[in-house]
Amino acid sequence: MTETRIMAIDPGSRVTGFGIIDIIKGKPVYVNSGCIRLPDEELSVRLKHIFNGVESLLKEYQPTEFAIEEVFMAKNANSALKLGQARGAAIVAASLQELTVNEYAARRVKQSVVGTGSADKAQVQSMVQLLLGLTSKPQADAADALAIALCHANTRTSGGLEYGTGKRAGRSSKRWSEQDVRKVL
Repeated sequence: MTETRIMAIDPGSRVTGFGIIDIIKGKPVYVNSGCIRLPDEELSVRLKHIFNGVESLLKEYQPTEFAIEEVFMAKNANSALKLGQARGAAIVAASLQELTVNEYAARRVKQSVVGTGSADKAQVQSMVQLLLGLTSKPQADAADALAIALCHANTRTSGGLEYGTGKRAGRSSKRWSEQDVRKVL
């Protein structure tokens, strides 16, 4: 019996990774993962594909919780803007399903799963494979999404968010309530 189903998204303007895990008796169990591969078309068409893909996954897997990677400042401002728009498409799909959106910084995800915020993609893939008992390494974008789901699973409690999400939680030991999360959203 599933206690909680978490769907996480690693947004991208070319490839968007997704990962779905169940929490059963406090342990993460792999459900599915993969990538939404986007057509080589204008951004608006790719955003529509992200929205439709995430919406379809949400309807098929019926997660109870949703997590996504926060935007980070890339070297290229244009890339950061496109990433923000990709995140927005996924967030709207989750919001329309009445899910609270939990955001995690990439460094926090890596710290939670690998033990260091500067882990590389291969380290994340290996730890996700190990933690979920997978027979092979998931594709990099799917592994990142599964890592976000695992980070969320490690951060949450049955009574709500233990340490919260976002920048505030990373700078202090203050706990976030669910009302705090809703204020940010």
